[in-house]
Amino acid sequence: METHLKYRPPRPWQARQARLLRHGDRPWGALIALMAGLVILLVLGIGFLLWRDSANAQAQFGWGFVLPTPDASWNPVTDAFQSWPFIYGTLLTSIVAIILAVPISLGIAIFLAELCPPRLRQPLSWMIELLAAIPSVIYGLWGIFVFLPKVVTPVGDFLGATLGNVPLLAVLFKGPVPDSGASRLAASLILTIMIIPTIAAVSRDVFLAIPRAQREASLALGATRWETIWQVLIPYGLSGILGAAILGLGRALGETMAVTMVIGNSIEGSLSLLRPGYTMSSIIANEFAEAVNQLHSEALIEIGLVLFGLTLVLNLAARLLVWRVTRRIPQEARA
Repeated sequence: METHLKYRPPRPWQARQARLLRHGDRPWGALIALMAGLVILLVLGIGFLLWRDSANAQAQFGWGFVLPTPDASWNPVTDAFQSWPFIYGTLLTSIVAIILAVPISLGIAIFLAELCPPRLRQPLSWMIELLAAIPSVIYGLWGIFVFLPKVVTPVGDFLGATLGNVPLLAVLFKGPVPDSGASRLAASLILTIMIIPTIAAVSRDVFLAIPRAQREASLALGATRWETIWQVLIPYGLSGILGAAILGLGRALGETMAVTMVIGNSIEGSLSLLRPGYTMSSIIANEFAEAVNQLHSEALIEIGLVLFGLTLVLNLAARLLVWRVTRRIPQEARA
């Protein structure tokens, strides 16, 4: 017995629901575009406020506020403000930290993604991510009571006794390290420890996202496991690894509390990594609440403006580097 189904036209509410589902990408896309626009407005708003609130300091000091000069000083009593020592301290500690952290983090990521036994992979990954979640003040306290006397002071003495006598490196490794161990070297090593978990976790995810076919093809051609990692996986995931390094660099540039606790907070003219110093974030944290006058406050705000601009410039340069690296990867390999 044949049964014929009669066509029933959709009810009005069903038609509206179908149209909404069919064109749902449009409101969603508009919402995403709105959120992206708000982020841009937020960045521009922060920059504008920093620029406006430091106008008097900009007018009084001009470009001399940021340019390196032999007599650069910071003296609130005489209204002498020059930020180059803090810019130098920020760049030095961050560059040393990223140079030390990237190879270590890459090794951790390779081990977790390619070489680690399956039963240990998840617990070790949790431990790495837990290190990234530890508050910076805990790193600072640990640094003061454990890391500085046990590690930084011996390492600093060794570097001063060896590299401090090399003509080209004497300026950078001129000692002695203070008895407390508080120095730019201490800040660099603490930053290294703090950014390793971030870079390692992101790099690990990059390696895990590489298609298994890439590994199988390399091994099938006779490559060893190390050759597969070094010549196939790392070039394939290089853009992601650089992105992880950018995240680590951003953390190092803006870190405040841990650096303030171990860097020594000394305004002196030495360029040595082994001597105490300041970073831009640490000088703001130390002096902003106790600024002696309006010009002092605006000079600190201008340091914040310089740090804001430096972070943007370095991140844009790093993104340009990632883009250039990504262009070298064949389009079919990224598909």
